[in-house]
Amino acid sequence: MTKQKNTFISFDPWHPLTQLTPARIGLGRTGMSLPTRANLDFQLAHALARDAVHIPLNFNKLADKLNKLDYDNQTLQSQAENQSIYLQRPDLGRLLSEQSSSALSEKPQPPVDVVIIVADGLSSKAIENHAISFLQLLVPELTDEGYLLAPINLVKHGRVAIGDAIAEHYNAKLCITLIGERPGLSSPDSMGIYFTYRAKAQFSTDADRNCISNIHANGLSYEQALIKLLFLIKGAEQLKLSGVNLKDETTDAALNELDTKNFLLNS
Repeated sequence: MTKQKNTFISFDPWHPLTQLTPARIGLGRTGMSLPTRANLDFQLAHALARDAVHIPLNFNKLADKLNKLDYDNQTLQSQAENQSIYLQRPDLGRLLSEQSSSALSEKPQPPVDVVIIVADGLSSKAIENHAISFLQLLVPELTDEGYLLAPINLVKHGRVAIGDAIAEHYNAKLCITLIGERPGLSSPDSMGIYFTYRAKAQFSTDADRNCISNIHANGLSYEQALIKLLFLIKGAEQLKLSGVNLKDETTDAALNELDTKNFLLNS
């Protein structure tokens, strides 16, 4: 007996475009509703996005991985004591806790050029999945170019601006913050990188930062993100600034070459 085609689902003429985008288009319909499969897929994506926000990042595991790579690191905390406060009070996520500030002030301050911050942000999955792999590309590139690095700072419940006080403490020229981005329904583990030249607490603003976003398996690759970041570093060193006056002029061709060798020295 020949199995008949399901005629209850109306075909959507946009369906062929689903091969070109992860956006939810061309889903078809059953009466006035979505087909069951499309509805279930949406609920799953929504659950993954919520989990990315609410499941805490395992900072001990992250520190262990850095230790195995022989990357000096320290764990700090924002003034947001838990995830609930973090979500309701973005301002507290931009400030170090009193205990973390004291811990920093008690440590010696050797001269450094670069401070790297890794914050959970709004997606613990993003940092869990991508931070270590990206750092394995970034750290050797910076050290090979002669930059002195502070210990990598792992910040619980941190927002982007929390790097300003840390960079100012070390008097670092370059502040690089890796943070979990607000999850979307097609990318719950997207990581962002924020770069600030001469970051200063209470003085640096979002206009002073450059952002490289959408770093995940179906977005920007680690190598492509590194090329963009090194381009910005080179430009910041020349212009002595970052942010809206520093333009990312990397081309698609340059990103596809994925050649980062001596990138800072290229003209």
